[in-house]
Amino acid sequence: MAYNKIKRMTAFMRINHWVVAICMVAAVITGLYIAHPYYQSMIAEDSAYTFVMAWNRWIHFMAAIIFDVSSVIIAYLYFFSRFEKPYKKLIPNGQNIKEFWEVLVNLITLNRVKRFDSSHSDSFNIVFFTVFHLMLVWMLLTGLQLYVHGLASGLSSIGAWWPWMLHLFTDWTVWATGGTYMDVRISHHMTMYAIIVWVMFHIYYQVWRTIFWKEGDISIVVGGDKFVKEEK
Repeated sequence: MAYNKIKRMTAFMRINHWVVAICMVAAVITGLYIAHPYYQSMIAEDSAYTFVMAWNRWIHFMAAIIFDVSSVIIAYLYFFSRFEKPYKKLIPNGQNIKEFWEVLVNLITLNRVKRFDSSHSDSFNIVFFTVFHLMLVWMLLTGLQLYVHGLASGLSSIGAWWPWMLHLFTDWTVWATGGTYMDVRISHHMTMYAIIVWVMFHIYYQVWRTIFWKEGDISIVVGGDKFVKEEK
């Protein structure tokens, strides 16, 4: 059986993928500590505890910034990438809707019904990744609201304009989540669990595709290529 080598991810896309993965691990670990210092009992002195909390907050903030930059880049590439334009798969036309359901049926029936071209990014995967990036945007907005809430004086090390701008763009999340600061915190926390579930399914699905389709999908994020059976 002959296979064709198909380019699916550029070097930049692969680097971006792994940077996001590393930042996600860092953000989850530090975020859980900020919410509930689970190794606080290991630290005897209050000053040491404060020091560790400060480092956790800094790492969490840096990981979030990298997340945000990545999301902006990906949003740009959705429309202007010269490699592929994912937004075309989000248009709810007949072809995309049909492909979405075909891929979903293929997954549910364990590859018994495969009536679509798997050599490209399908509508199901594009929608799936779009949901992920929308969750990241929500994490950004709620996270910045939690951050600016701590700047009670209305001042920051770079001036009063920074807290003012954050309030302008994120105060609406308080109303959207229920009306209190704690509602924002709970929403931020629960969205983290939704993202973890997303990641678990993402890994499962890539392994599933590799096993059932036998096209080397799992290697896409390493070498950028997959292999599709040659049509006779």
